[in-house]
Amino acid sequence: MQRHKFIRTLVITTALLAALPMAAQAQAIKLTLGHGAAPGNPRHEAAVKFAEILKAKTAGRIEVQVAPSAQLGDDAAMVTALRTGALDMSANSQGAVSAAVPEYAAYGMPFLFSTPAQAFKLLDGPLGQELAQKSAEKGMVVLGYWDNGIRHMTNSKHPINKVEDMKGLKMRTPPDAVLVDIMQALGADPQQIKFAELYVALQQGVVDGQENPLVNIHASKLYEVQKHLALTSHMFQMTPFLMSKRTWDKLSDADRKAVQEAAAEATLLQRKLSQEADDKLLVELKAKGVLVTTVDKAAFAKATSAVDDKWLATPIGPYLKKVIAAAR
Repeated sequence: MQRHKFIRTLVITTALLAALPMAAQAQAIKLTLGHGAAPGNPRHEAAVKFAEILKAKTAGRIEVQVAPSAQLGDDAAMVTALRTGALDMSANSQGAVSAAVPEYAAYGMPFLFSTPAQAFKLLDGPLGQELAQKSAEKGMVVLGYWDNGIRHMTNSKHPINKVEDMKGLKMRTPPDAVLVDIMQALGADPQQIKFAELYVALQQGVVDGQENPLVNIHASKLYEVQKHLALTSHMFQMTPFLMSKRTWDKLSDADRKAVQEAAAEATLLQRKLSQEADDKLLVELKAKGVLVTTVDKAAFAKATSAVDDKWLATPIGPYLKKVIAAAR
């Protein structure tokens, strides 16, 4: 009897021990983080750092695979994937996210911020918290607001000094309704082209120019196919760092805390790298033969003033009014 009892206990113990690796394996979490920027861009460097920090904080249990350069589709496709749970995380674009959460467009009004720091003062406070709540309602959890820079214009035709120089230029824009409005107000012809296809479109003359922060112009080597750079500073854009709410809801409280802590560190790094990049890239672009001009910003701001009025009359008007009041 004792022998049978011993054997039974041994069998149960052996089965439990064999199940331990399976239990540990079941607790391992693999996540995917997609974005559209090239390696070397602060967006990618911060995404990689986030993955490293989170892995360390969870003793290797949570692994994040970073997919740069629109490997998982363009920003709009990744927003859809986030909301359905097909993608875990994305360092996305303000314009694409605003298609789902229109209030993001408030931060892209023309000539609203002269530095990213001014925008982050708002985003790191109650207005940013309100935006995060609206994002959660659309299936996306805000992990941080990253910097996508102050945007400038390039083209292959001629220098841009005054508003009249914009007339008739075919300018590529991302899927951002505010940017389309800005371009039309300046007399340009906006054309929506995916960022991954932009270099070739510029090279082949499908469009004359484009607009982006300096870090994107440099990292994607757009200077090779664009001779003129105008420091317009026409728009600020953030990079919302987002997690699918479906993924978030599956995490334990401890794992959520680790994700938030890693995201906070990555956010500080990304903003720092973006600022450092802007400080040095203008010199590098000039050295590569890019001809740099400044514009009459007062005239450009006046030409685009109707953009604010148009958006104040939309459903995001109440939120936009608060953003404009806080910014100005």
